[in-house]
Amino acid sequence: MERVSSRQQLDRRALCELIGPLDASSSQPLYRQVQRGLRQAIDRRLLGPDDALPGERDLAEDLRVSRITVRKALDGLVADGLLIRRHGSGNFVAGRVEKNFAALTSFSEDMRARGRVPHSVFLKRAEGTVTPEEALALGLSPGTRVLRFHRLRSADDAPMAIEYATVVASALATGLDAVESSLYEALERHGHRPVRALQRLRAVLLSGPQASLLKARAGDAGLLVERIGLLRDGRPVEMSHSYYRGDTYDVVAELSAP
Repeated sequence: MERVSSRQQLDRRALCELIGPLDASSSQPLYRQVQRGLRQAIDRRLLGPDDALPGERDLAEDLRVSRITVRKALDGLVADGLLIRRHGSGNFVAGRVEKNFAALTSFSEDMRARGRVPHSVFLKRAEGTVTPEEALALGLSPGTRVLRFHRLRSADDAPMAIEYATVVASALATGLDAVESSLYEALERHGHRPVRALQRLRAVLLSGPQASLLKARAGDAGLLVERIGLLRDGRPVEMSHSYYRGDTYDVVAELSAP
């Protein structure tokens, strides 16, 4: 077993006491009992945001269960967004992300600023003509070409948001392949990064398909952020609708008196 400090040993003992004792004869599986105890530890702040959990082997030894039981318990908490698994580092308590509405930053920039690794999975990547809704929001004429990027955005392998973005095609001369991970970085490379934006925030309930992608439950609280990004000359260049898990995001803004 890896050698730990006395403070870590104290935390492990306290954590073990909170989780246990486990009852092998209970109708509730052992991994569920471990999950329940870890949830309580997080709720009671025995484990705080970004705290590292003991290793799976240590937890298994402390609780006198198999590593398979511990792994199954942790997998469920990762899927629920309570834990983040960082490859090569272990499991950490997920911290809520503060999204500052006073700063125009991309999802990738927000995550990197918090020491997390952003990742995107493209759900759809297509070129077409502008829809009536897009034409109205972006001030475009009928028939104008646009690029659409639908992505699942994750941080440290934990799903955080579903983003539906539409970009004026002329802003990305190299087309759909211009966007690899960050849309704003691609726009910046092409000289068309927004310098200001109009944003609207709404509370929503996640639909079944949205919840499935975000590893939440249908009807869970979510945040919908609608954004129109504007160039320096005031022309809209992109619009997006992003659905965030309500249990992972806090929205903050700095206000000043007139």
